[in-house]
Amino acid sequence: MRLILGSQSPRRKQLLAQIGVIPDDVRPADIDETPHRGELPRPYCIRLAAEKARAVVAAGDELVLSADTTVALGRRILGKPADAGEAAAFLYAMSGRRHRVVTAVALRLGDRIWERDVVTQVRMKQLTDAEINAYLASGEWQGKAGGYGIQGRAGAFVPWIGGSFTAVVGLPLAETATLLRAAGYPLDAERI
Repeated sequence: MRLILGSQSPRRKQLLAQIGVIPDDVRPADIDETPHRGELPRPYCIRLAAEKARAVVAAGDELVLSADTTVALGRRILGKPADAGEAAAFLYAMSGRRHRVVTAVALRLGDRIWERDVVTQVRMKQLTDAEINAYLASGEWQGKAGGYGIQGRAGAFVPWIGGSFTAVVGLPLAETATLLRAAGYPLDAERI
């Protein structure tokens, strides 16, 4: 069985490697990620992961793994910021507060889909103007939900999380491994 990663995220590829999974191919899905009117963060994230899995062209025996990570501040979805100004607005909004990071994973084999989502609570410390400006100047905010990556410099902004660290990075490994097994994909230890 061939595994297709339906994501262009280098972080997801690195996370899969941590559990010994190397995709046979990478085929990013191209879908509209605009939230529907009134859509809440968790259903939005679950919908996007499934839509990405369905959008990837794959043979009937190829297993497609797709995921989506969404930052939620209350009912508000903080997606990937369009520019540094929006990233700054996100960081100021989360400063000194808790927010949720939702990561949904979808596996598709033919017409069958396995799904799982993980919600992690994240507390961001009170940020200074200097910290936000330095982070924006680093460029790390680009392409990241909520305008930050916990695995990089923004890790210094997060004194506490409740849940899965790898889900905040972009792929909850324990849950992903369970889904892969459910779909019949053997992990390294099971291939021997």
